[in-house]
Amino acid sequence: MAKAFRGAVNRLGIMGELLVFLWEQKLWWMIPMVVVLLLLGILLIFAQSSAIAPFIYTLF
Repeated sequence: MAKAFRGAVNRLGIMGELLVFLWEQKLWWMIPMVVVLLLLGILLIFAQSSAIAPFIYTLF
């Protein structure tokens, strides 16, 4: 199990290192906040070049 987890972390790169850091420092409560911020960032990046952009602006 630990070997599979380490393999997934290696594929995630910096994001995986951040999650491992938060886990080892017992900052589990920050993981949902980091995930939400990442999803919001990904949404903004993909929405810039799509027809969804006008609808995204209403969220802010």
